[in-house]
Amino acid sequence: LPLLLEAILLRLASGSHHPFYNGFYYNHIMNDKGKGQEKVVYFNGAKLVVETPKDPIYSSNGANVTLPCHYHYEPDLEAKRKIRIKWSKLRDDYTKEQDVLVAIGKTYMAFGDFRGRAHLHQASRREASLVVSNVRLQDDGKYRCEVIDGLEDESDVVDLQLQGIVFPYQPPHGQYRLNFHEAERACQEQGAVLATFNQLFQAWSEGLDWCNAGWLADGTVQYPIRLPRKPCGGLHLAPGIRSYGPRHRHLHRFDAFCFSSTLRGEVFYLDRPAGMTLEEAKQSCQDAGAEIAQVGQLYSAWKFLGLDRCDAGWLADGSVRYPITKPRANCGPVEPGVRSFGFPSKGRFGVFCYKER
Repeated sequence: LPLLLEAILLRLASGSHHPFYNGFYYNHIMNDKGKGQEKVVYFNGAKLVVETPKDPIYSSNGANVTLPCHYHYEPDLEAKRKIRIKWSKLRDDYTKEQDVLVAIGKTYMAFGDFRGRAHLHQASRREASLVVSNVRLQDDGKYRCEVIDGLEDESDVVDLQLQGIVFPYQPPHGQYRLNFHEAERACQEQGAVLATFNQLFQAWSEGLDWCNAGWLADGTVQYPIRLPRKPCGGLHLAPGIRSYGPRHRHLHRFDAFCFSSTLRGEVFYLDRPAGMTLEEAKQSCQDAGAEIAQVGQLYSAWKFLGLDRCDAGWLADGSVRYPITKPRANCGPVEPGVRSFGFPSKGRFGVFCYKER
């Protein structure tokens, strides 16, 4: 077969017809040397290599981050065409990738939520790094850096991880009341997004133990168990992430696991001698030039700013909670955490407010 193919190509080349030329040089028509091992065809006679960091890139909410990406040829050569660079974000549920940015030469276009926030950083030769400004919670995830030179197309993946905290969330009307879309909204209303599996796993490795199942960003329902027990999958199962797998996003109902990152402001506590109703609490925050804090903001302040307050306070969803970093008598369990009084219909408490810096 290789000899036959070579003979046909030579005959075409020596005929009266002009040889077809499409701008690419096919270095090797067949690479099978009879040993059953095929070699890669490189249209330029050189291999295009794309390189990104193997370790995750860490950032936080509101920051600017650079996702490094470089390319080169083996052996080295100068590209004769304008290189096309494409960045895309891989989705947690393995559906179609989300377009982030496409560039040819110095011309580029960003897409969707990345418009006005994404551009290329090309400070050095053969650099294709992506800069994302004002990082958002939903930016967490894996990104593909793709370099296209004619018919050559190579890519590598960068993992962007936001420093944050995962917290379980139930709405005021009780346990297992949220379908997937309602869970998404519930997290957003608390200054958070649905957590990914990787974020839940990280939280589990840091000590999160929660027996109620909740939605994740990929449409699966899971829950983290550190101490196996009968109501939480049974005593015979090892510690880990229990999974119900993908559930119907409209019909099935569970709680939610939300993810919040570091804050660009501060959470502070206000009180009155006689306490406040929820409406009075909201007004008190407004009078202080702030707004009533969301649940995600309280968790972030506890996790990253060390907020410690043994006084219960209203939050935006109508719940009453308080954050403890140094457990002590009369302040709940012996472990640090955000304590909850649920959603009281009556009662007077202080309030946690949030103010942007």
